[in-house]
Amino acid sequence: MSIPIYAVGDIHGQMGMLQNALSRIEADGGPDARVVFLGDYVDRGPNSREVLDLLIEGRKAGRNWVMAKGNHDRMMVRFVQDCEIADKQLPITLNWLNPRLGGQETLASYGVEVTDNDRIFQVHERACAAVPPEHLDFINALPAYHQEGELLFVHAGIRPGIPLAQQSEDDLVWIRQEFLIESSPYPWLIVHGHTPVDTAEHCGNRVNLDAGAGYGRPLATAVFEGRQCWLLTEAGRVPLEPNPR
Repeated sequence: MSIPIYAVGDIHGQMGMLQNALSRIEADGGPDARVVFLGDYVDRGPNSREVLDLLIEGRKAGRNWVMAKGNHDRMMVRFVQDCEIADKQLPITLNWLNPRLGGQETLASYGVEVTDNDRIFQVHERACAAVPPEHLDFINALPAYHQEGELLFVHAGIRPGIPLAQQSEDDLVWIRQEFLIESSPYPWLIVHGHTPVDTAEHCGNRVNLDAGAGYGRPLATAVFEGRQCWLLTEAGRVPLEPNPR
């Protein structure tokens, strides 16, 4: 029998939802349960700083956790470190401080207020003073994917036809259409987030666990035994069956 592996979708600063998910995981798998987090710990929700604090403390305490990097995590670090306001993968009308992306909510969790009259350099200076270096180091050190047994955990997905070792970080944290439309099987079942859906879905060759917590919908948590998958709910395990598109 396979050892259960738990996966948590995009958290987006939702501390209460994360604590509830961890409680459900512990109830199902015990305090030493293997948990993989799929990235996007920050932005949109109100508690980005607290979420990062919890993950960092969990790692220090030796919890059996693996954290992957998401595109929102990378955008946050690049703004604080380099004053990069817009990732090259974004549409030209968007930047990290745009309300659609949620950077202002992240900075607010560190006590940094942003107004329409601020200049970018001023916000950057305040962010540098407020965000602990430990948070930046934590995000910078996150892997872009985690492969374990028959499962591949990654924030956004992979580019079909490219060996895993040659995948670019840009694709691993940003890719959408080319990955989402691919129906051929991969060597692993790919567990990802990044693209919000109304509820977690199993598409045959991949499982999408971004159920929209960043927009106030429930945080998706799943448990895997080999390729078999269940959603972890308040009522316990609910089978997540393949429904290929």
